Amino acid sequence: MILKRSGESGTVKTAAIEERIGSLFQPDTLLGEDYAANFRRKLPLEPERTLLLAILEDGVRCYQENIYASGGKRRTLFEEARDWLFSDDSGWFCSFVSVCTLLNLEPNYIRRGLRQWESRARKTSQKKSHGAAVNDQRMVA
Repeated sequence: MILKRSGESGTVKTAAIEERIGSLFQPDTLLGEDYAANFRRKLPLEPERTLLLAILEDGVRCYQENIYASGGKRRTLFEEARDWLFSDDSGWFCSFVSVCTLLNLEPNYIRRGLRQWESRARKTSQKKSHGAAVNDQRMVA
């Protein structure tokens, strides 16, 4: 219902007070996906993804930087990183398998790359240590 009211500048159309008040108490017809769309990010889960990448990076770094540690804290870091990286446990949120799954990465692909890296690193280390022993003998002789 529209009421007409005349004023100094002519007739002004306004909505009836009853209609205006009645519209306040009508239920919203908002679908679940429409509601969820209001809270979606343009870049989905970016801070969480960054955190997961940091966890993965820390595990790989601890593994690679401490591979030759023979004892102490550095050896413990290596062993914990190795156990985490090569465990198939997916029962907890921060397990290697869970982190890879959430990042859409293939855990076995990363493991294969780490094994190849370790193999090359150990061969290089053996060559250097063997070469150093030869050089030490030459310097003495």
